Amino acid sequence: MMKKRILLLLVAALFLAAGCQTAYTPSSVEHTLVVLHTNDHHGHPLAFFDYPAPHQGGLPARATLVQQIRGRHPYVMVLDAGDFNTGRPESNFFKAEPDIIGYNYIGYDAVAVGNHEFDPAPAVMQQQIALSDFPWLCANVKTADGKPLPGVSSYVIKDYGDFRVAVFGLLLKETEQSGNPAHIKGYTFLDEVETARTLVPELEKKADIVIALVHLGLYDGEMRGSRRLAAEVPGIDLIIDGHTHTRVDTPVKAANKETGYEVPIVQAKHWGLYVGKAALRFKDGEVLSMDYELLPVNVRTRKKLDDGSSVYPTVGPELEEDRKLAASLKIYADNVQAVLGQVIGRAEGPFMNDETRVRETAVGDAVADSMLWYARHMGQDADFAFQNGGGVRTTLPEGDIQKGTVYEVLPFDNSVAIVSLKGTDVAALFERTPETVGHGAMPQVSDGVSFTIDTASGTISGLTIGGEPVDPDRIYRIATNSYLAAGGDGYTVFNRALDVYDMAMMQRDVFIEWVINEKNGVLIPVTFGRITVK
Repeated sequence: MMKKRILLLLVAALFLAAGCQTAYTPSSVEHTLVVLHTNDHHGHPLAFFDYPAPHQGGLPARATLVQQIRGRHPYVMVLDAGDFNTGRPESNFFKAEPDIIGYNYIGYDAVAVGNHEFDPAPAVMQQQIALSDFPWLCANVKTADGKPLPGVSSYVIKDYGDFRVAVFGLLLKETEQSGNPAHIKGYTFLDEVETARTLVPELEKKADIVIALVHLGLYDGEMRGSRRLAAEVPGIDLIIDGHTHTRVDTPVKAANKETGYEVPIVQAKHWGLYVGKAALRFKDGEVLSMDYELLPVNVRTRKKLDDGSSVYPTVGPELEEDRKLAASLKIYADNVQAVLGQVIGRAEGPFMNDETRVRETAVGDAVADSMLWYARHMGQDADFAFQNGGGVRTTLPEGDIQKGTVYEVLPFDNSVAIVSLKGTDVAALFERTPETVGHGAMPQVSDGVSFTIDTASGTISGLTIGGEPVDPDRIYRIATNSYLAAGGDGYTVFNRALDVYDMAMMQRDVFIEWVINEKNGVLIPVTFGRITVK
């Protein structure tokens, strides 16, 4: 018996010497892994105003939350499902450097590549990767020679000693159409499901559980994005998703066609306002249960007091900001204040805002035109742009245009979104217009849209888009702000959207780019007769 054992050991040693390894055996002891996750951070490193309350989110408060949870649980993994680029100026102006510093400080285990990671030039992406202490994950984007994105891994295996966890990344294939053409040139975007079908069986042999960290999107009632991945690829224990900025309070379940396992899919809205917390119990390579909750990061509501003033209590316990991280990031906010004094152009006359809630104005036209220009500049075939007058807060004065002035004209943290609506819904969008005259919902529209408002009868007439009446059978793509895209200002017709694509570029930054690149730094205050009010 002893000789047989010695012989087996010798054979095993020979296999190891030849570079062969025995298959990984999952732990037979039950363990619990706490997975914390975020997505669509979009350049929000510091606490910010999010209507209707100030000082929400921010990496210093997020760091405190993660530290608290690590103090209560022995096994914690922190993941992000992509799109940490393109957001507020303290991030944009420094190419997401403060965001990566914050992620390093928090100790993220992996970050998926999102489509907005291609907003900066490839050289900037490489600078960001070099600055990151965490791995970037994406398995389905290849270079011209078939290699992975430089500096990016398909997956990572984290060994906790008692067990192993495999995490792999995927990016939506549609990025080949929606990404900046100059920055995605030369890359091949492979089908997400086909890539995962090859990769997941390999990962199952290396780890106890397999997590898909993906930037695909969660769409109600549609078998695409992360739902399609769950249904068509067996072996995935949890999908952490991004892209659609969906707030998931209870995990969405999608049954796999082969195994019947109901794969949980989670998302944590956006901008770091929430951190998802999934507690996975597993044994012998099988998930036994998962508890889930969505944790607010100093999310606040507004409460009006009897004296007319307002207070802004947090939803849940208020998190103290990590002082060390806050001090590290403050320099970026301070430097932004100097940057906002930069002159980007000149207004040849004042763009008045006093009647933007009542009729078409030059400043309203400019804001709408800038959104349409940006959408088309980024390869989106938008038909027109639609802006609420209440989102334009002050006059753009005559003279030099400073960046800071644009931030006063457009103070809200609204990004530009592309919304697809049926022609019948486009007509309904404008049919609401008469009741909005005199209010913040009064529309301002881009070049190519024309209509007349009859305030006496409460009707509109003569609506044309691109010189043509609205075709009820056509699908129109509308550039608007993220507030309206979510049904804000009573425009619930946007909730009927066939598709919503948040471009994640803030309106004010779009306006700045439009002034510099499209208008050559010169703005002439003219209204174009797009809206007639009688």
